[in-house]
Order: sequence, then structure tokens, then C-alpha cells
Amino acid sequence: MKQSIRERYSEMLKKIAQVSNAADKIETTNVYQPANQQTRKFMDVLVSDNMAPGSRLEGKENFRAFYEAVKAGKHGLILMEHYSNTDLPALCWLLEHDLGEEGKDFSQRIVAVAGMKLNEANPFVKAFAESFTRVVIYPTRSLTKAEEQAQSEEERAAEEKKARSINLAAMHAMDDCKRRGEVILVFPSGTRYRPGHPETKRGLREIDSYLRMFDVMILVSINGSCLTIDMEHPDDMLADIVAPDVQIFAASPVIECKKYRKEYLATLPEDCADPKQAMIDHIMQRFDEQHAEMEKLRK
Repeated sequence: MKQSIRERYSEMLKKIAQVSNAADKIETTNVYQPANQQTRKFMDVLVSDNMAPGSRLEGKENFRAFYEAVKAGKHGLILMEHYSNTDLPALCWLLEHDLGEEGKDFSQRIVAVAGMKLNEANPFVKAFAESFTRVVIYPTRSLTKAEEQAQSEEERAAEEKKARSINLAAMHAMDDCKRRGEVILVFPSGTRYRPGHPETKRGLREIDSYLRMFDVMILVSINGSCLTIDMEHPDDMLADIVAPDVQIFAASPVIECKKYRKEYLATLPEDCADPKQAMIDHIMQRFDEQHAEMEKLRK
């Protein structure tokens, strides 16, 4: 019988809410949110419960090479596919179990870029999200929706100002992360992929700015997930269906961001309407190829 997170982990939800301490509202002063180790314990249980035999990291040598580059002072970026709210927890769990002590240090260096919704939509979702260090942004999709719902030009302008302020603070926070040797993880689609809705898997053109900000990156594909979105309630994250699955997280070879960007843009015609979108479309194509290759291994 299929069970949602809300049904299967009802007692855990109560316990995790009791130790949650992240802000309910995002402001310029709290965009950097360190991991809550008390809630992390519960997330590790959820992940380990549903990590089926055969789950693993692929391309361990690529994960290690990236980690060593960051330790040597390079500013590191992870771009990762996004299928469920356990993507980041599962990656960290596998790093810590497959790569030993260096994997634990690697995991602790990861800072995910997350949308405000994870903090503001639901206290239980917030408690899950705060298990991992994040820099919170005001996503473009959220701003577009807020502008559509605005009752006046003044409301629209105020929301735009709020978005600019929060995202500027987030950029400063990411600069601090880079100086501390932390790794920024971004989901280039900006949302979870919903089957039958290909627009949710399209990369955001804003990702081009990350390629200019960082030195090295890896592309991490995800095959298998213990959570499936309930398409009757796609916005209710606690309605996600939970079941064990073989999960494979694979890393590409280390990519030099600026060189990679420069070389690809040089292949575009001079009249390319949107080079930034073309750049991320190219990256998403690489994700599709890597994902297909790993799916053959998983099956």
C-alpha cells in the first residue's frame, strides 16, 4: 500500500517540528541558514530507511577530484538534477557512507541554494529543509507568481524590491561561502521535475551567472528516488509517496567553469537570440545523456 510522508512518518514529523528553529520568514539578514543537526538526525533515518541495496555513488573518482580541487582553494559548484526533496539528503548520506572521512567533510561543506518556499510554506517542510546548510533566494518563478497576484502597481514594485534585496544578500552570502571553502549546490531546473511537465526540467538561464562565479563544477545526475510526487497534490510536499528505491548519484568529470562556458558560447551563431539559455540547455542535454547512461546500470 502506498503511503505518503505524512502517513508513514507522522510521529517523526511531530518530533522534528519540536527541534526546528529556522526562520519562518526570509529577510536579507537570514538568507544564510546553517544546518540544524537535530533535525538532520531524522532526515538520515528517512533516507537510510529507503536506500535500497545497490544504491551508491558512481564516478567516485570524480567526486574525489572535485573535493580535492576545493580543498586546494578552487571555488566549487555542484549542479544537480532535481526529482524529490530527498535529493540533497540522499547525496549527503551517500557521500558520508561511500567516501569515508573525506566524504563526511565533503558533505559538511555543501551549501544548497534553496527557494523561500521551503521555509515559508509549511513548518514541517521547513524542518526537513533546515537539516542542511542553505543560502535562500527569491526564485524568479515565485516573483512572477507574486507579480501576477499583486493588486496594484505599488504591491508589484514592493515585491520586486524585496526580491532584489534578498537575492543581493544571497549573492553576498555565497561569496562568503566561497571564501570559507564551502561548495555551492544548485538545482539548475529550479524545481522538482514533474512527469508529463517537461517545462519543469528546463534549465534556468540564471545558471549562466554561476558559471562565471565559480572555478570548477561537477554535474550530478540522479537515478532513482524514494519519493514520488503525488500529481493530484503536486504542491503538497508531505503528500509525496515514499518507498525504498535503488538510488544512483553519478558525478561528471570535473569541469573548469569559465573555460567550459567560453568554449561553448564560441560555438553559437552570432545571431543566437539567447546565449545564456542556450548554455544551460546544453548542460541539461549533458544531464539527459548522463542520466540515460546511469539508468542502464541501475536496471
